[in-house]
Amino acid sequence: MEPVQLPDEDAFRAFQAQCEAEQDWQCRYNRDGVAVWGLLPPPGTCPVHRVKCRVEMPGVTAATAYDVLHDTDYRKKWDPNVIDTHDIARITDNADVGYYSWKCPKPLKNRDVVTLRSWYVLDKSYVIVHFSIKHPKYPPRKDLVRAVSLWAGYYVRPTGNNSCTLTYLAQVDPKGSLPKWVVNKSSQYLAPKLLKKMHKACLKYPTWKQEHNSNLKPWLHPSQNLLPKMSLSELTLQHASSLENIDESGLTEAGEERGDTSGSEN
Repeated sequence: MEPVQLPDEDAFRAFQAQCEAEQDWQCRYNRDGVAVWGLLPPPGTCPVHRVKCRVEMPGVTAATAYDVLHDTDYRKKWDPNVIDTHDIARITDNADVGYYSWKCPKPLKNRDVVTLRSWYVLDKSYVIVHFSIKHPKYPPRKDLVRAVSLWAGYYVRPTGNNSCTLTYLAQVDPKGSLPKWVVNKSSQYLAPKLLKKMHKACLKYPTWKQEHNSNLKPWLHPSQNLLPKMSLSELTLQHASSLENIDESGLTEAGEERGDTSGSEN
């Protein structure tokens, strides 16, 4: 069992540098303030899907986007893909353990993940990173495929007094051989649609928060965090090799999914 370590400042800065890097990344979508890139794994290595998405957010401060990324109660309201998301335990003032499960395009099986999340303020920007861990009370479920997040997170950079960009970077093993249409649909349709929804969610968040525990922000005020305390020694890293591999490469896209290309944000 491999022990778990929290990222230090150098790790957060390295993640920031990856978010800003352009070399070797192949653009797959760039329209209306939303861009998606992919990075192919080196030959002979494991087929890890690397993706980077960025959305420009006029009318949204970096601080507001940061709050939205942390607020799991609000995520259940705006994220159309979420099945369940909740915080499990706190590790330190800027690290916790959480659970997230989400819907996949039919007929793929839905996925879930248990991660250790850490956050840090770099200059005037915000960085949130997470990676998969094993939690003794959250083993893989039979009705979901346990995905593995090797290194993923968000980078929020202010671009003005009331604007910012949000970048999502992920190196994720979805556990399974995925058909090509899934990768194409994720980059050309699903990711841009979700980023646009996130922008709209950020615009609406200040009003929503005023009516829902407006002063409760434990990610900013650690004294408000009532999660049970957990030690790093109780956790171990989750490796893809220890999980069942699911071959879904032969699945064809469901008819109703194929027809869902309107891009409606309602």
